[in-house]
Amino acid sequence: MNTQKRRNFKIEAFKHRVELDPKYAEKTWRVLEHAIQEIYNHNASGLSFEELYRNAYNMVLHKYGEKLYSGLVTTMTWHLKEISKSIEAAQGGLFLEELNRKWGEHNKALQMIRDILMYMDRTFVPSYHKTPVHELGLNLWRDNIIHSSKIQTRLLSTHLELVHRERTGEVINRGLMRNIIKMLMDLGASVYQEDFEKPFLVVSANFYSVESQQFIECCDCGEYLKKAERRLNEEMERVSHYLDAKSEAKITNVVEREMIANHMQRLVHMENSGLVYMVIDDKYEDLARMYSLFRRVPDGLSTIRDVMTSHLRETGKQLVTDPERLKDPVDFVQRLLDEKDKHDKIINLAFRNDKTFQNALNSSFEYFINLNPRSPEFISLFVDDKLRKGLKGVSEEDVEVVLDKVMMLFRYLQEKDVFEKYYKQHLAKRLLSGKTVSDDAERSLIVKLKTECGYQFTSKLEGMFTDMKTSQDTMQGFYVSQSPETTADGPTLAVQVLTTGSWPTQPSTTCNLPAEILGVCERFRTYYLGTHTGRRLSWQTNMGTADLKATFGKGQKHELNVSTYQMCILMLFNSSDHLNYREIEQATEIPASDLKRCLQSLACVKGKNVLRKEPMSKEIGEDDAFFFNDKFSSKFYKVKIGTVVAQKESEPEKQETRQRVEEDRKPQIEAAIVRIMKSRRVLDHNNIVAEVTKQLQSRFLPNPVVIKKRIESLIEREFLERDKVDRKLYRYLA
Repeated sequence: MNTQKRRNFKIEAFKHRVELDPKYAEKTWRVLEHAIQEIYNHNASGLSFEELYRNAYNMVLHKYGEKLYSGLVTTMTWHLKEISKSIEAAQGGLFLEELNRKWGEHNKALQMIRDILMYMDRTFVPSYHKTPVHELGLNLWRDNIIHSSKIQTRLLSTHLELVHRERTGEVINRGLMRNIIKMLMDLGASVYQEDFEKPFLVVSANFYSVESQQFIECCDCGEYLKKAERRLNEEMERVSHYLDAKSEAKITNVVEREMIANHMQRLVHMENSGLVYMVIDDKYEDLARMYSLFRRVPDGLSTIRDVMTSHLRETGKQLVTDPERLKDPVDFVQRLLDEKDKHDKIINLAFRNDKTFQNALNSSFEYFINLNPRSPEFISLFVDDKLRKGLKGVSEEDVEVVLDKVMMLFRYLQEKDVFEKYYKQHLAKRLLSGKTVSDDAERSLIVKLKTECGYQFTSKLEGMFTDMKTSQDTMQGFYVSQSPETTADGPTLAVQVLTTGSWPTQPSTTCNLPAEILGVCERFRTYYLGTHTGRRLSWQTNMGTADLKATFGKGQKHELNVSTYQMCILMLFNSSDHLNYREIEQATEIPASDLKRCLQSLACVKGKNVLRKEPMSKEIGEDDAFFFNDKFSSKFYKVKIGTVVAQKESEPEKQETRQRVEEDRKPQIEAAIVRIMKSRRVLDHNNIVAEVTKQLQSRFLPNPVVIKKRIESLIEREFLERDKVDRKLYRYLA
């Protein structure tokens, strides 16, 4: 290994002074100046770029950089002024072509000059804070060409005229336009903006202001939006072809303001073609175009949303308050669903599933559905109709669709507990009459209700299904326990044993059952009470049905499906040919209202009149006489008479249901008050009302007056007390 210390070599400057030719700088510059002129005159092929570079290098090295730089400025300025004259002389369409050609030549010349003066660019320019050669060339072009008094105005007007001609349908040289615009951008953002973009935007605003006014006077809303969309697309295309990309937002903003924002109200309210017309006629394409354009401008979507909401609320209000529509509850609910489907489709197809529109739709439906206090009842009646017959033969998927739609309407209800009352009554009738279309569908809806409102909401409904299953097992046990001789000739009995708390409360009505039926009923009572201790049986004859075999004149036989009350009436005619109203009433002890309805269905309904009435009329009078109708005939062996489907309540029944609902609400309100006070200990009246409303709104909206009464009741029962200092405060008593 060489351990000898390495020596460092250093190159030092000459110790003696080198004398230069006094005319060196002038001679060298003349060589370089001649080269620059030759480059501008397109005679650069004969130049030695290596020699020229060395000359420029030496001038800078010998401290003549300032002379070199100033000489360059003077020479380039002179040539550019000559070029300016050439461009000014170009006439008509040749003006832009000449400018473009000279610009290309200047760029090539500038590249060669920069290569020659590269050393100056690297050392002298940054040291003395001069403008680099390429940038200098651009600045001189800007000052001597673009900002020439005879070129600047002419260039702008030519640009704007070409854009206008293109807007009016003419074809222009986009390539030439692109080159000239790029030249302005290369000269600096401020040049492009001041010399073209700002005037371009002003002229464009004037153009679209005039054009939009012309369009709106002669076009309907759909046509106008198409024209606005086309203009917007044209401007974006124009930017992509020959303008700066940053101009897109600015020019589209101009079109949006002049063609859309300034005319929004007139467009949405345009007669026979505005937003409401589009909604009514399902103009999805036009609505989508309106949404797409309006979302570009401030308050555009809120304008559409407000008009749509106003229209929907007015339409819905008419729908739920029209007396004609209220005659058919099923049709009433179907119209609501159709309206919801219609607007869901609009929001999905035209409004890109916009959540704000969906929220507005939900809010509107909640508003007008609750305008009709019978909406909970009607929705339950709709479910009843579908689960009795409307969904027969429908696939499981379609059943789920219908049930989901029902749940959607259910969510809008503010009085969900009222729906629960009616639903329980209708479900009871379906289960007891065996008329439900599908147990799976019934259970599916109960699961949905449980998911929505919790276990407590559906516990009694589930209890009804449990009773039905238990009753089947009970009947099997009953018939197994009976001897064949006992059951051979007697009527067949099917009993559903209902738990009192789970089923709708029914008034206990008296009815004298036929002797044949009483016997088997007593046997069942003996069996049931013998197998279950501590229970009571109460017959609900108003809820039962019966199948009777009847023989009419000429030996014609039919099986009649009737209610228990109707069975009691008809079996009287086994021992008598005719009976008057009072005799039937005395023999059966059926309540008068139910008796008249049963006789009406047996004697006054065409095709079901197994009895004959004198005098003939639709109403049942207390002096009427009834005869067994020997001449009754039907093409069906089984004849269903008076099958009472769920129907709207009468006014007294409605008042009774409402009263029961109000009574059921009282303990719920009190429980909520106690829960709140237990956790908060001390609270003022307004906050109690707010908290109770918040807790119970998933089932119903409690009335503040009722809440106040419940608070007073709790104070009386010493659950709460008023604060002794501030009487507006309530205190929980542990």
